[in-house]
Amino acid sequence: MFSSPQLTELSFTVSGRVARPCAEVYDAVADPEQLSRYFTTGGARGRLEAGADVTWDFHDEPGRFPVTVLEAGPPRRIVIQWGADGGSEATTDPSGTTTTTFEFEPLDDDTRTLVTITESSWKPTTAGAKNAFGNCEGWTGMLSALKVWVEHGINLREGFYR
Repeated sequence: MFSSPQLTELSFTVSGRVARPCAEVYDAVADPEQLSRYFTTGGARGRLEAGADVTWDFHDEPGRFPVTVLEAGPPRRIVIQWGADGGSEATTDPSGTTTTTFEFEPLDDDTRTLVTITESSWKPTTAGAKNAFGNCEGWTGMLSALKVWVEHGINLREGFYR
């Protein structure tokens, strides 16, 4: 008899390519001034460096979030934990955090960068799935906004949600 494994956690991965060198794309995510220009509509405070506690604020939605940097390995990887919308639907921590990993892979002699974002720790419930799908949409939007910002200096998110 076939037995399927028990689903204990929901996670997702999104990725996209940016036509800039890896270090430049990494910095556009790690640097709070740049992040504030295309993603965190209310601003980012603190650079994404290992051990740092920073804040991301979204005026359009859903508000201000503390972000803890678990790992930062320029120019290839950043791992953060941050509050989950509907926090009790996140599995790794009773406080309701998710883990998000950014990976930056140089392509074409480092003229382009593959950015991969993976978020994990959602409970396999209806509410957990709804929140994970919402964050998947948000990270996909962030990747699009990152690409347009780094390649063309345009804030794609401005007015998008409100």
